[in-house]
Amino acid sequence: MNSILSGLRADLKVSIDEKTKQSAQHFFKEQIKVYGIKTATVGKIAKKYWPEVELLGKQELFGLCEELLRSGYMEEAFVVSNWLPEYIENLEAADITTFKRWIESYIDNWAKCDSFCNHTVGDLIQKYPEIVGEVKSWAKSQNRWLKRASAVSFIVPAKRGNFLKDAFEICDVLLLDGDDMVQKGYGWLLKEESRMHQKEVFDYVVKHRKDMPRTALRYAIELMPKELKAEAMKKE
Repeated sequence: MNSILSGLRADLKVSIDEKTKQSAQHFFKEQIKVYGIKTATVGKIAKKYWPEVELLGKQELFGLCEELLRSGYMEEAFVVSNWLPEYIENLEAADITTFKRWIESYIDNWAKCDSFCNHTVGDLIQKYPEIVGEVKSWAKSQNRWLKRASAVSFIVPAKRGNFLKDAFEICDVLLLDGDDMVQKGYGWLLKEESRMHQKEVFDYVVKHRKDMPRTALRYAIELMPKELKAEAMKKE
């Protein structure tokens, strides 16, 4: 495991791009910790080490992933988000407890949250629908990233039109949240559900437009026709 970690980090360090490093902070309000590596390059490095990583037992793999998350580096978190979806066949429903702890302990910006939750947590939800209630309960957390995670973990299933009722229940809890990162998260979820359920999402937005923050509302209606957008944006 240590050889994988040292080799991976050596490859990351030689891939630093100063222009990427200088521009990265512009996308975040909070201070971020980055090497400064293009996302596609991080993906290639993660893929290079995957044949070794997939031979590890689950606890070893989880230990390696946690070591990478603990570093705080954005790129090392992205490596974890590349590996775990590849390991989905070996994951169990109970692993959601570990993933929740990682989000609470190590996720500190929207990019880490979304890259981890879209596929790792999202894939686990699709494999084990019995964990849906647990992920939905995160919406009631005091942790901003766990709240965002409750919504963005359903993004990939939502694109396929799945879990609409659950999506609305998450949005009900998050509706009045004052954090723009949370607003954008559940607005994005509604947007993806609108691909297959335009009328239901439109009706939901209209029902709640008096209270829904404009940030969330704009995200939710992004894919809708111009006339529906205009109707949804009306102030009562």
